[in-house]
Amino acid sequence: MHAYIHEWLSLLLRWTHVIVGIAWIGASFYFIWLDNHLKPPASATDDPKSVGGELWAIHGGGIYHAQKYRLAPAVLPPELHWFKWEAYWTWMTGFTLLIVLYYMNAEVYLIDPAIRALTPWQAVGIGLGAIFGSLVVYEGLCRSPLGRNERALALVLAVLLIGAAWGLTHVFSGRGAFIHFGAILATLMAGNVTNVIIPGQRALVRAVNEGRAPDPAHAARAKQRSVHNTYFTLPVVFTMISGHYATVYGHAQAWIALVLIAAAGALIRVWFVQRHKQQANIAVLLAGIVALAAAAALIAPRSSPPTGNAAAVKFSDVRTVIAQRCTTCHAEKPTQPGFTAAPKGIALETPEQILRHAAQVHLQSTVTRVMPPGNLTGITEDERKLLDAWFRAGAKGE
Repeated sequence: MHAYIHEWLSLLLRWTHVIVGIAWIGASFYFIWLDNHLKPPASATDDPKSVGGELWAIHGGGIYHAQKYRLAPAVLPPELHWFKWEAYWTWMTGFTLLIVLYYMNAEVYLIDPAIRALTPWQAVGIGLGAIFGSLVVYEGLCRSPLGRNERALALVLAVLLIGAAWGLTHVFSGRGAFIHFGAILATLMAGNVTNVIIPGQRALVRAVNEGRAPDPAHAARAKQRSVHNTYFTLPVVFTMISGHYATVYGHAQAWIALVLIAAAGALIRVWFVQRHKQQANIAVLLAGIVALAAAAALIAPRSSPPTGNAAAVKFSDVRTVIAQRCTTCHAEKPTQPGFTAAPKGIALETPEQILRHAAQVHLQSTVTRVMPPGNLTGITEDERKLLDAWFRAGAKGE
């Protein structure tokens, strides 16, 4: 029953996280698009009102007229919508998911003894330290004189994030490293909303209500952090789905693949922002595509001779290894704590099931080596070689 409750909790949290994440990303992307499409006001009466730009649009059968003030109108309307809870709920549900999926199952999803022998509490402590330590460093950099030089700041942040990708993959399992890289970026994004954007907006509203001129520095800082958030978004979304692709996170050089794919996401987003301004630079888009191609080339399987004597491999031996090392999870009724059903519906209890999923067994047990997760069942090198030799000899049954 405990595993069943855990499964439902995971499902509901993930569903909620996706829903509020779509709301946050949608609002973020829309306002970046809106800012980059504003035109000078057509009406001369708008200038004295401090209207800085406007946009006419049609959607859903209606025509909209959006205006943006340079800072704020002289008098605020009685009702002003704030975009903040989308960000807050996205981070809160994501962090809770991290706890439920990775911290409560650290031995399965977070720790890989072949990379670093950690206790669950050590792994959790390192994960939390990486997430919140990164936030402290990021805030310090953005608030320092370096924060006034966007290119220099971007370069320093890129170097630090590359270092984080390398460090995380040398401490956690590939899957755990990727999700923590995404959690770092997501925490920086939520921190931008909590620590800069919303406080700046509160200061602007307070100044208008008190009859004072708003400080433009608040708007400038909020704009800077909003732009950071839009470039972090696609790398974060990639890490959210990366757990489904062992070929990427299970590679020996997974940190390089992570950096390349994250860079590709950021570059592609840069190109779209440029395109909004009608200043699209095709070189930026091509750089993103090249980064993706480089990641694909890096993790592509390499041909190598069989690691065992193919002729001597018996299917009965293969079945014995799979029964001992795989079916604790990959069974109709798993015996591994925390599993209520076979992962991805892949059961390996019968000869027919093993032959049907031979490619996945080979990929994840001998190529990426991510299975068994954390090597919970203690598969040996000789057993991996046996599975490899069997697959290369044609993955035949008896």
